[in-house]
Amino acid sequence: MGLLKQGFEWLFSNSENILIKVEDLKSYIESGILELYVLGDVTPAEKLQVEEMASKHPAIKAELDEIERSMELYAENNAVEPPEHLRSKVLNSILTNFGDDSTFTSKTEAIKNNVIALPVAKATSFYKYAFAACLALLIASVVALVSIYNKLQQSNTQIAALQLDKQHFANTVNLMDEQLEIFRDASFKFIKLQGTSYAPSAAMTIAWSPVKHKVMIDMSSVKMPENDKDHQYQLWALVGGKPVDLGVFDKNADSTNMKEMKAIASADNFAVTLEPRGGSQSPTMDQMMVIGKF
Repeated sequence: MGLLKQGFEWLFSNSENILIKVEDLKSYIESGILELYVLGDVTPAEKLQVEEMASKHPAIKAELDEIERSMELYAENNAVEPPEHLRSKVLNSILTNFGDDSTFTSKTEAIKNNVIALPVAKATSFYKYAFAACLALLIASVVALVSIYNKLQQSNTQIAALQLDKQHFANTVNLMDEQLEIFRDASFKFIKLQGTSYAPSAAMTIAWSPVKHKVMIDMSSVKMPENDKDHQYQLWALVGGKPVDLGVFDKNADSTNMKEMKAIASADNFAVTLEPRGGSQSPTMDQMMVIGKF
């Protein structure tokens, strides 16, 4: 630190003619003098030297601007509101100092032989540079912690998205296993419903287990127009010549799953009609899409 101090004194005494290399600029920036300048804790000679260096070297000017922004951000984030009772103490102290003539130097004492006495420059100490270096390190640490925190938040968001995708994939696999079980279960019978005169090209397949009383629609096999928002398709079972409601469904071009309908133990025929949304109590015969026997 003694060598560094001597270097600064040499720089101050040769400020007009010095040519500074890139390595010297780096050393000058890292010395802590710029932080002290921003804090206002430099001698007049040091202040003049820093300003001259900043005017000649854009790198030093940019570093000064960055230090000022960092310290302003640090001061803003760590500002502490002083207690209200200190206001009166500070004001009383100021008034007391103004009333004490010994704290001021008269003009006749300050001016002798038309020469104005300049204030004595304060000696640069090790503690100034140590404080400035510690402050710079603290600011750098805060910036690094903020960056790490942001990256951690991004990682947590990515992990949550991956977990959601994993759960969705697991649900899809479970659903596919359940649907495959229908094809393995011998109690299920597959019935293909054919189009009527109202919709000759319509068709669909259902799986029915009289033993388990389950009725499933293979949505991937449904070949009917997509219904609008005011209508739905309704599945019926004909039991003893009477229609029994088995529920409603929508034709979705993207649907490839098996849809479970209402349970029924016995049926003679199955049919699908187009009904108002929510279904009807009895089928609209002139809107029958498909029909098929067991």
